[in-house]
Amino acid sequence: MKALIIGSGIGGMASAIRLAAMGLETHVFEQNAFYGGKINSKSLGGYRFDRGPSVFTEPHLVDELLSLSAISDIDFTYSKLPVSCCYFFDDGSRIVLPTGTSAVAKTLSDELGEDFKHVERRLKRLELNYKAVYAVFIQASLHRVRQWLNRNLLNAIYRIPFYGLFSSMNSINSRAFKNSKTTQIFNRFATYNGSDPSRSPGMFNIIAHLELNVGPFMPKGGMVSISNAIYKKAIELGVQFHFDSRIDEILYSEGMVKGVTAGRQMHECDIIVSNMDVHFTYEKLLPGLKGPQKALKQEKSTSAIVFYWGIRKSFDQLDVHNIFFSKDYEGEFNSIFLNKTLSDDPTVYIHISSKMEKEDAPEGCENWFVMVNAPIDTGQDWKIQKQRLRANVIRKLDKLLNEDVAALIEVEEDLDPLRMEKMYSGKNGSIYGNASNDILSSFYRHPNFAPSLKGLYFSGVTVHPGGGIPLALNSAEIVQRCVKKDFSID
Repeated sequence: MKALIIGSGIGGMASAIRLAAMGLETHVFEQNAFYGGKINSKSLGGYRFDRGPSVFTEPHLVDELLSLSAISDIDFTYSKLPVSCCYFFDDGSRIVLPTGTSAVAKTLSDELGEDFKHVERRLKRLELNYKAVYAVFIQASLHRVRQWLNRNLLNAIYRIPFYGLFSSMNSINSRAFKNSKTTQIFNRFATYNGSDPSRSPGMFNIIAHLELNVGPFMPKGGMVSISNAIYKKAIELGVQFHFDSRIDEILYSEGMVKGVTAGRQMHECDIIVSNMDVHFTYEKLLPGLKGPQKALKQEKSTSAIVFYWGIRKSFDQLDVHNIFFSKDYEGEFNSIFLNKTLSDDPTVYIHISSKMEKEDAPEGCENWFVMVNAPIDTGQDWKIQKQRLRANVIRKLDKLLNEDVAALIEVEEDLDPLRMEKMYSGKNGSIYGNASNDILSSFYRHPNFAPSLKGLYFSGVTVHPGGGIPLALNSAEIVQRCVKKDFSID
């Protein structure tokens, strides 16, 4: 049997590895000249930048993938970060939040006046909630009863009263904590799937478990090492990559896929896995096939504007991950989702890999990945939007770091929603497909298979189970399970 993967993002390459390990002839078609999707790298004047995702959790998922059909050892190492994030607030205060349940509880107690035992209990509740839903939601297809109907279901059902299904993240967190700064720290995890904490269901508070209770990790060589290792594994298993190869159409007949066209050439296959944005898969590659409208018409997730700055100085008060919060968090999300514009007081995230990887920047310098959540593209003038945003970001950083940041920028590049759509085929520049700004939004995400077309599957952040590297890797495993069942492969 022959399988064809559309897109070499993390979900696409993981799908390729899993299908190749099953004995399928597997080909990956990638429109760009590089693999990895958003997890890629670029060097500018002595500085190296990871251009996309920067938070790495659940590294065991990558380890597991690399161990499939082991032929040789692939070099992939990582270390746990002692600090989850440095938080800066508008009043000039700074909180360095460590990792580990007790350490986080102690810091929030000492710095923000929270009750230690209460915070510790809440963090442990998030851990229990995460573990309860993992096997029946994250590892399984919600649309295949036999996948989620397993021995873990009873525990997941038992914990339903603790999930906060019918309350927003913000409403739960604002009741749970004394200090509004603590609430803001916990609310920010809604952005990990491109959503608004005032509208996202309380269930998504479980995202905090991975970063606070367990902690983030840093791959040796930066985030791009994840893509590099997975690509090497795919090559080892015989996966064939076709770069600069844009798929034009998915071919099907009598309810089954037959192949694809790329350029003027047809490629026959039995199985297709689209790692492309699910909306564009239907709109561009399957114009004659009507997709699940409820899933496809949901509100889109945030996009982003990213500045890549080579900074001619080292800042002791910064760590690998840093957040400079907006004073009006709710207003910022209203600007993004309701007004489709950028707040004049944005929350700014800065990732500095050179804090761990010294070769990523010249001596005494730092490579800043500066990201601000942005609305999807609806026709805004992004040149003007970026100019205004850059000025607002620098103004905020100047104030909170007590430094003339603009004078320190040695090299610079940026990324906006238009370029995101072009490079990564995310509709309107959205990063995660649909937002989770509704109580039932998670249940409306597109399944990992096409309901009306046998042999077509979906992996990546725009389909179930959702956004982020761990969920994209889980989507590939769900695809593998579906293929095994649908084609009776042992």
